[in-house]
Amino acid sequence: MEGFEPKMIRSIALVSHAQAGKTSLSESLLFTCGATSRLGRPEDGNTLSDYNADEIERKISINSSVLNCTYKGHYIHIIDTPGYADFIGEIYASLRAVDSGVVLIDASAGVEVGTERVWSMLEEYNLARVIFINKTDKENINLENVLKDIQEGLSRKIVIIGKELRESDLETIAETDDALLEKYLEQGSITQEEARGALRKACCQAKIFPVIIGSVHKQEGIKELLEAIINYLPNPLERPALTLIDAKTKEEKNFSPSASDPLCGLVFRSISDPYVGQLSLLRIFSGKLASNASFFNVTKDTQERIGQIYSLQGKNQTAIASASCGDIVAIAKLKLTTTGDSASDGTRNLLFKAVELPEPAISSSIKPKSRADEEKISIALHKLTAEDPTFQVSRDTQTKEMLISGMGDLHLDIMVTRMRRRFNVDVEMGTPKVAYKETISKVAKVQGKYKKQSGGRGQYGDVWLQIEPLPRGGNFEFVDKIFGGAIPRNYVPSVEKGVRQACVEGALAGYPIQDIKVTVYDGSYHEVDSSDMAFQIAAGMALRKGILEAGPKLLEPIMDVEIAIPDDYTGQISGDLNSRRGRIMGIEATGKKQKIKAQVPLSEMFKYANDLRSMTAGRGTYSMRFSHYEEAPQKVVLEVVNAAKARQQQEEKK
Repeated sequence: MEGFEPKMIRSIALVSHAQAGKTSLSESLLFTCGATSRLGRPEDGNTLSDYNADEIERKISINSSVLNCTYKGHYIHIIDTPGYADFIGEIYASLRAVDSGVVLIDASAGVEVGTERVWSMLEEYNLARVIFINKTDKENINLENVLKDIQEGLSRKIVIIGKELRESDLETIAETDDALLEKYLEQGSITQEEARGALRKACCQAKIFPVIIGSVHKQEGIKELLEAIINYLPNPLERPALTLIDAKTKEEKNFSPSASDPLCGLVFRSISDPYVGQLSLLRIFSGKLASNASFFNVTKDTQERIGQIYSLQGKNQTAIASASCGDIVAIAKLKLTTTGDSASDGTRNLLFKAVELPEPAISSSIKPKSRADEEKISIALHKLTAEDPTFQVSRDTQTKEMLISGMGDLHLDIMVTRMRRRFNVDVEMGTPKVAYKETISKVAKVQGKYKKQSGGRGQYGDVWLQIEPLPRGGNFEFVDKIFGGAIPRNYVPSVEKGVRQACVEGALAGYPIQDIKVTVYDGSYHEVDSSDMAFQIAAGMALRKGILEAGPKLLEPIMDVEIAIPDDYTGQISGDLNSRRGRIMGIEATGKKQKIKAQVPLSEMFKYANDLRSMTAGRGTYSMRFSHYEEAPQKVVLEVVNAAKARQQQEEKK
């Protein structure tokens, strides 16, 4: 930030399980540093970081918020992140923009599911971190149990920070430095000054993790945390090296920023501001950027002209003249740049790797409630997906449904609420339809005859079709074996068109027909009444009749499912998969977790995100991809056929 050298800058993300007190801690940090004159409270809806209407209403963090304060000549960028797993994409984005993390732990709950999750993410990015044990003012708190929980669940390399480092922690610190360890073993101790110097180096390298004990509610431990942030967490030039990609050679390169490096930055998030418009959040890892200048977008291979640069304090924006190494800033109304793009000055073009976000865990169908909503829905969805990459929109070409996908029920509910509030778009949500398909199991020969006489010219078309199954994946094949002019040549394309249209509409339950070979081998025509339309209709009649006589089968989509769970839940999850008609393909150990690979019908997986969370106390995660189609059991066929008949009856009543 202007006036601050990189070595005097810190950037931290506040991360934790939900409800551990991150937003309250951010308020305390700002208040203690004099960046705000009052302490906001989430329950009162007046905090700087939880400023969106849905956050105030639900009293939870949904989006990451950028804040800042100064302490003892140091400039501290703070990103307050959500704690709920539904908004994990916000945490991934935030961790790409900071050099370290502050992990909050609720003293009354210990290490929770979300704590384990964010700790793993910090390890993935190799970021330094400080642990803040919060809510120690609650009754019946046993700190020794909390510390033991941290050592068993997160890391044994923890050191409690106080006025004096504990003698028991000196050996832990000495073990991070060979020379210091040798002295410790020879003399039996090291000085506090030596220990603190080694602690800073080890903490910057994420080899050891300071612990602060406090209570945000009572404003205890706040100054100690600020001291730990400036004394033990890395500045932008001390952070672990970044693995970037050379835009020209496509080779990976380790990049450790220095004070003399040219501009290198990452647009890690986008915000739709109701007054300014689109805001792009940029972390500058090296170099400098001035307002009303330009940068080279390495990702898009183009120059991007910029206007004003802003410093953010929640929703409040302060115009600044420039930003440099270590800064997190916002730029309004970029024309070409989007989330994930890399910025440079054009001399050293390095690309940040695309972040691998978890696959959406749940989907819902949506449809506009009115014609007006139908016209606005595309704009709304485009802006929401630009803000949140874990929120995805697709259209099922078979079922003709628009689908929204996200990390959980809460995630989708928030997005639908935002569509209504921000864009005035109302939608109805529903369970997506399964894209079944129909096929056959044997050969059938059928006639389709369409004859209509109603005064004047009539309609006449008559075809004989042979329908036979193809191997799975054979799709569709049409063969013309008309001899002797039974059907004039000019009507054969109409026969094929009628067959193909009937395949789209289905015969058993209204789903597309695949893996069949249709041969037209006979028929008849009328010199006056025959027409293209008559032969299309006759061919469709024959196809639908033939499918029902050729051993019709319903095919259902089967998904490849990969589930990661703690060891304790393996039996329960395996049993649940069997109850969903799943087949377990393999189980392998990955660290403290088991990875179960299975194939499960899609129809059994729509509520799996919630069910898995319930069965594993939130510790299980899964991903799912389409694998193949296979024949559905008779029970499923009956359910699908009956549902199709019910829909048809409703349509007829209309």
